[in-house]
Amino acid sequence: MKISDSSGAPKKLGTFGGVFTPSLLTILGVIMYLRFGWVVGNVGLVGTLIIVTLSTSITFLTSLSIAAIATNAPVKAGGAYYMISRSLGVEIGGAVGIPLFLAQAFSVALYVIGFSESLVAIFPSLNMKMVGIVTTLLLGSLAFFSTKAAIKAQYFILGIIALSLLSLFFGDAIDVVDTTKVWSAPTEGKESFWKVFAVFFPAVTGIMAGVNLSGDLKDPAKSIPKGTFLAVGVGYLVYMILPIFLAYSASSNALISDSLVMQKIAFWGDAVLLGIWGATLSSAVGSLLGAPRILQALAADRVIPEKLSFFERESGKERIPRAGTLFTILIALVSVYFGDLNLLAPILTMFFLTTYGILNITAGIERFLRNPSFRPKFKVHWGFSVVGAIGCAIVMFLINAKATFFAFFFFIIVFIWLKRKGFKSATGDVRKGVLLSIIRFATLRLDNGISAKSWRPNILVFSGAPTKRWHLIDFANALTQRKSLFTVATILQEEKITQEKVNDYESHISEYLGTKNISALVRVMRSSNIYDGAKQLVSAYGLGPLVPNTVLLGDTADRTHYSEYATMIEHIYHSKRNVLIVQDDDHKGFQHIEKMDIWWGGLKGNGALMMILGYLLKSGRSWNGVEICIKMVVPTEEAAESAKQNLCEKLQVMRVDFTTDIIVSGDEDFWSIINRESKKCSLTMLGLASPSDNFEAYYTQLKENTKDISSKVFVLASQEMEFKDILS
Repeated sequence: MKISDSSGAPKKLGTFGGVFTPSLLTILGVIMYLRFGWVVGNVGLVGTLIIVTLSTSITFLTSLSIAAIATNAPVKAGGAYYMISRSLGVEIGGAVGIPLFLAQAFSVALYVIGFSESLVAIFPSLNMKMVGIVTTLLLGSLAFFSTKAAIKAQYFILGIIALSLLSLFFGDAIDVVDTTKVWSAPTEGKESFWKVFAVFFPAVTGIMAGVNLSGDLKDPAKSIPKGTFLAVGVGYLVYMILPIFLAYSASSNALISDSLVMQKIAFWGDAVLLGIWGATLSSAVGSLLGAPRILQALAADRVIPEKLSFFERESGKERIPRAGTLFTILIALVSVYFGDLNLLAPILTMFFLTTYGILNITAGIERFLRNPSFRPKFKVHWGFSVVGAIGCAIVMFLINAKATFFAFFFFIIVFIWLKRKGFKSATGDVRKGVLLSIIRFATLRLDNGISAKSWRPNILVFSGAPTKRWHLIDFANALTQRKSLFTVATILQEEKITQEKVNDYESHISEYLGTKNISALVRVMRSSNIYDGAKQLVSAYGLGPLVPNTVLLGDTADRTHYSEYATMIEHIYHSKRNVLIVQDDDHKGFQHIEKMDIWWGGLKGNGALMMILGYLLKSGRSWNGVEICIKMVVPTEEAAESAKQNLCEKLQVMRVDFTTDIIVSGDEDFWSIINRESKKCSLTMLGLASPSDNFEAYYTQLKENTKDISSKVFVLASQEMEFKDILS
């Protein structure tokens, strides 16, 4: 919204015209003229001064936050939405921006209703709704075709408001006032303090007007703080002096019953009427200019559905978002027809308080994190922003708890909807800084000790290309259940990929995992030898005490790699990482698992870890219906009875829902039994012997002994802890 001189060059606005005047015009508006007497009459002079101070305190603290954000980087179209979305993300910005747009649209109706009410009071023969509709259409036409006229008229309107206030201060009392009771609150037939507060609060919500013109200011970093604070200060001074004149000039009943009581008190009553009309109409035009630009910013960021992208378009030399303007006019017309001043004001209060609260949170987080990118010229301690946010929340609950919960519910619904759309910020936002601070706080407080009560598998998955070995990632995801970490790792040959390509490769894998709804870290590493690279990653990967405790591998079918593969397993074992080797020879994956066998030899060694892994799998949503059977091989029938009783007792103590199967071997070979019993099982879990001097030969023979079992997991417990303690 640029104003050009005769030469065509853009004419920038200063502090007075670009920030102070539009902000003050919005502050000293319809509420002051038509409802301030009602406020004084209902809560008394002291109550009014408290309401004014409390309201202004909230807007002042928010002004501090706005000044900090606005002086850190240029604020483009969208005002508060733009500032929030570029700090807290488009999802949170959109959840605030949508109700903010509605608030601005409803504000048009608020100001038009105020204008219509005052006009009908002078000319009773007029129909107030028709006056409101005609006024909305006329003002809408002005906003639709030109913005220059509204900006140029603000100085004239400001002069009229000053004249009306002077006329009021030189006026006389209209009835007898009991001066001994002026400072006391009325006791009979009056509205509650917080209801009156809700009606008054929109009177101080003009602080965003200057921010909306930031692109047209000569020096935004100087003008926004100075102009906003000056407007808040002058507005506060007027609102603290004016109720004193009202309280001493009219009785509480007169103040409550007559919305035009100021006109009767004033020395020149028509000046008050001119002030009412000027303030209401200029504020309405301001909202008609602001709301479409918020909608335009929402459309530009694709916050609203793609089909509504036409709201982003601009028309004419002044680049007016006419589609958004028409939509704003339509909302205003409906609100004017069905609404009234006392009903709309509290609704706007909730919308504005929500926006102010989020703005304060934004500035507070930015300042608290002290990111290098946040270098505002106007520095504010994060504590002030926190107090402002808390104040907004408390006042919202005090005014109307149900409306507050509804506002929060609406915010959460919009946030979840936008979150599912998967926005990507081109400039980044502050959320990563918040998460890094939380990670730092938590990591520094983790110790290197292992707690059985809080143990979960933090898994490092060597999957290679995810599309080729998806079953490994699927199995790791089933074990972690979004409650512990797992990392998808890939080792690439150095001669096949450059280091510059590694980040791109990691990004592609992360995006692919996102499409599969998998939450995992991704690590791609280059090495001259894949197995050496895997050993290096196992040794070095992690952050302080937060390291993978379990390594999940696929099998190798190439016999020439058996030696290096066995050496890698030995390295992982001696690095005190548990080892899981997953084989899926039929490439069926684990989407349709019906039964899993765990071949068990007791709680010592691998037995307890296999029990824990079985429980974790079964407790997950996708494996909930899987039958897990604990199988044992014993030599005699007598041993079978004892083993079954012992196993059932242990399972009862462990509180796991597993079945049991005790098999008497007789003269049959152990591996023949396993192959026969588990051949048709969906998945089989077996223990792996600790690596010895000839581990390659052992592993080769193990694969041969279990060749009839297509889907299996070999488990090797290596971590220095008693896994049986987890099961107690």
